[in-house]
This record gives sequence, structure tokens and C-alpha cells, in this order.
Amino acid sequence: MLVVAALGITWILDGLEVTIVGSIGPLLQRADTLALSAAQIGGAASAYVTGTVVGALLFGWMTDRIGRKQIFFLTLSLYIVGVGASALSWNFFSFILCRFITGLGIGGEYAAINSAIDELVPARVRGRVDLVVNGTFWAGAAIGAAASMGMLQSHAIGGAVAWRLLFFIGAVLGLAVIFMRAWVPESPRWLMTHGRIEEAERIVDEIEARCPNRPHGNAGLPTVLIYPAGAFGLIEALTIMVTHYRARTAYVLVLMIAQAFLYNAVFFTYGMVLTHYDHVVESDVGLYIFPLAIGNLLGPILLGSLFDTVGRRRMICASYSLAGVMMLVMAWMFSAGSLSALTLTLAWSAIFFFASAAASSAYLTASEIFPVEMRALAIALFYALGTLFGGVAAPFLFGLLIGHGSLGALAFGYAMSAILMLMAALVAIVWGVDAEGRSLEDVAAPLSSYG
Repeated sequence: MLVVAALGITWILDGLEVTIVGSIGPLLQRADTLALSAAQIGGAASAYVTGTVVGALLFGWMTDRIGRKQIFFLTLSLYIVGVGASALSWNFFSFILCRFITGLGIGGEYAAINSAIDELVPARVRGRVDLVVNGTFWAGAAIGAAASMGMLQSHAIGGAVAWRLLFFIGAVLGLAVIFMRAWVPESPRWLMTHGRIEEAERIVDEIEARCPNRPHGNAGLPTVLIYPAGAFGLIEALTIMVTHYRARTAYVLVLMIAQAFLYNAVFFTYGMVLTHYDHVVESDVGLYIFPLAIGNLLGPILLGSLFDTVGRRRMICASYSLAGVMMLVMAWMFSAGSLSALTLTLAWSAIFFFASAAASSAYLTASEIFPVEMRALAIALFYALGTLFGGVAAPFLFGLLIGHGSLGALAFGYAMSAILMLMAALVAIVWGVDAEGRSLEDVAAPLSSYG
């Protein structure tokens, strides 16, 4: 539980970031703050997402080389610097630079943490634990929504100060997380592939000592032969992906692009949708984002166990397809002007109940169906490519659609996202991997096991 908490709290920070920016977007357009346009707010969101792409690639490569644990502290420190500096921004250019730096830290966390989770959690519960940890993003979103409501509605704190204090909250939480990271051990699997056998055995013994009902001995347990081959470079990893793992590579890429487009499109711009189309006052935006966060949080928690029992392939297809169909209906109703701020929020809450489980399952899939020597780099590559195609462009595109002012234009954007989700559901049926209950080495044999 200590490990899960220490790792999962990073997603709380990411959720806090995204929700705060979505909540204060309209406020940042005021002359007494940063006086940003709708397109510039979308551009700042894209800068943050671009930073996560660069951070994922850079630190994902480093994670496979120097270990999971060391990267935890480096990337978290970078996040703290970025989010703290965001609170001190004075114009558009300083703001997007700080958002980029913040994204660097968060992006690096994705590869290190998802690889560590899967390598430290038993196979029988790997799916639900991974989904719940990734789902804690939405606990942060709920905290961000509640904090933005409290501060933006406060008469004692003006809007020109409140948005800066909201960013400082993230920096303070980040400092607290650094101390929790001391509980997280290095991955024994990573240590073994780097020839550090004694360290790996010591960590395994310490983990087993905390389990009162652990089995005695290794009789009957599957074994795998691993040579200390170290890590693989970017070119080597890409070559392996497009040769030995072509179908799996295409599968994960589609999952990542679909969910990234949906989430980055909606959450970075929802505050502007509410104020622009439904005339919600700026201080009340968090009130509408809070139910979205709760729907997203409940999805992985309530559906997570089904990914270990019903199975990966069936549940991934179900979650993506249900979210896609519901989005098409919502887009049609939105274009017809049939949804108020309340009913639109309720519709998104229902959609995100399934979409959140789908998004978390994409990260689960990327982290468990590739060999241990390139696991972190594989996660980073898929996160980067999915976010690049589905995330960087989405906030800017939707910012332009909102600036256009047409209900139909924005509804078309929502429909595009729904179609991507349905395509991902179809791909899951064709190329999905039944990884439930299987060891990571059984799902994808270590490259070093071939000698």
C-alpha cells in the first residue's frame, strides 16, 4: 500500500494541474491577470502536453538505463520547479515556458511509475492496481476543482492572486511527495537485467517478509532464464517494436491516441465551453468540473477488477466503445442546443466513467506487453506518440473551435473524438492481448532470455 500511495500520488498532481488550468482558463483572459486569448490558453495547454512528450521520451530512455527509483526524484523535482514558476508568470511567453517545464516532469513520471507498478505488483491483481493508480489522476482533478471553487469564490482573495495560489498548491504537494518516495524500492526485475542480483534478491526478501501468508519455497512456480543484458537504445527498441511486435505496437498506439485526444481536448478547454456557451461565471467553473472528476475517479475503481476477471481484451473494447457511443449521442444533442451546463456536465460525467477506465487500460497495456529491458522506453514512446498526435493538437484545435462560436463546430470536434474511441474498441478485439493473470515474462519474454 505504501508503494501504491507513493506512486499514485503523482497522478493526483497531474490531475490537479489539468483541472486548475481548465478551471482558471477564463480567469486568465482578464486584463488584471495574463490577458490571454482563447487560442493562447489552448496554446499554453499544448505547451504543457508538449513538455510531457519530451519528458516521457528523455526520462523513459533514462529509466531503462539508471533505474526506476532514481528517475522518481529527478522528474518530481522538475515538476515542482515548473509548477512553482507557473505561479510567478507575468505574460504569455513566460507562462507557456513554465507549463512546458512542468510537463517535462510529469511526462517523465509516466514511464518510470507505470513500469515500476507492473514490476512490483502480483499478476493476479496487476490490472486493477494499475487502473486504480492511474485513476488517482482524478482524485487530483477533484481536489483542483474544489480548490479553484474555494479560492475563486473567496472575497478575501482576488482573482489576480487566486490563480497564482492554485499553482503553489501543486508545488507544496510535490514537496510532500518527495519524502513518500523513500518507501519505493527499485524494481527487482530491472536490477536482475543489469546484473545486480544480490540487490534484487534482498528487495524480494524484504517484500515477502511483509506478507504473512506467503508460500514457502519456489516449488511449482514458473521460472524464466534472464541474462544481464542491460537496456536497449531508441533505435533498437523501435526496430524490435516494428518487427517482433508489429500488431502490439499498432494496438497500443491506437489506444493511446484515442484517449489522449479525448481528454486533452475536453479538460483543457471545458472552462471556456461553460463560460462561452452557457454563460457560467468564472468562479463557478470548478463546480461543474468536480462531477467530471468524480465520474472519472469512480470508473477505474469500480471497473478495475473486471480487467483481471472478465479479461483485458473484452473490457478494453467495452470501455472504449461505450464511451464512444455515448459521446456521439452527446455531440448530437450539443449541436442541437439541447444541453444546459448542468446536463452537459452530467453527460460528460457518465461518459468519463467508462472513458477513464479505457484511458487507464491503455497505460496498463503499454506497460505489460513489451519486454522488461525496454518497458519504460516503450511506455514513453507510446505516451509521446499518442500525446503528440492526440494531445498536443487537441487543446489548440478545440480552442479555435470555441473561438469560432458555433455549437456545430464544437460538436463536430466531439464527434471526431468519439469516432477515434470506437476505432480503438475495434482494434482491441482484433489485436488485444489476454494478459490477465499472467506474469510479465509470460506476456512478453525478456529479450535477454534468448541469450
